[in-house]
Amino acid sequence: MRSLEQASSWRRSVGRLVAVALAVVALTALTGAPGIASAATGPRNASVISTAKNSKLGTILVADETVYALKPSKTACTAKCLKVWPPVLLSQGLMTARAGAGVDTAKLGTVATANGALQVTYAGKPLYWFAQDKAPGQVKGNVTDKWGKWYTMAAVGSSSGSKAPSTTNAGTGGTAF
Repeated sequence: MRSLEQASSWRRSVGRLVAVALAVVALTALTGAPGIASAATGPRNASVISTAKNSKLGTILVADETVYALKPSKTACTAKCLKVWPPVLLSQGLMTARAGAGVDTAKLGTVATANGALQVTYAGKPLYWFAQDKAPGQVKGNVTDKWGKWYTMAAVGSSSGSKAPSTTNAGTGGTAF
């Protein structure tokens, strides 16, 4: 009789542990917190470069979130840099990015990365995300750090018909490294 009670108690304990584990995984996926759910997603990809309005900078390029270009310093952007500044990579199987509203299709291109993935470029400049930006149009990465000067890309050929500069001025803010 006692082994039946122990088995039943063990099953309830395992069931609770599984429920807690599933809840943690679901919460991690919903909040975007690092963990099991985000570890499985791997590198970020984009297939469309579009625009978003920023109150200070005007119309800027985004690929879900704000994208940046780099005027490099003498320190190369390698593994540590790429964790803070992940490259905007094309989704597997695509050869070109699509231009969303306000984006000049002729300025979109790609460059091969060291591992053979295709990184999206605009006006010949490779594009990156900033790890601290969490929404389109949010600009926390207009900074100068040891890898160089990071800046947002202004949309050229926007639907408003006005000619925007090819880059925006670097502002203050963000995180120094």
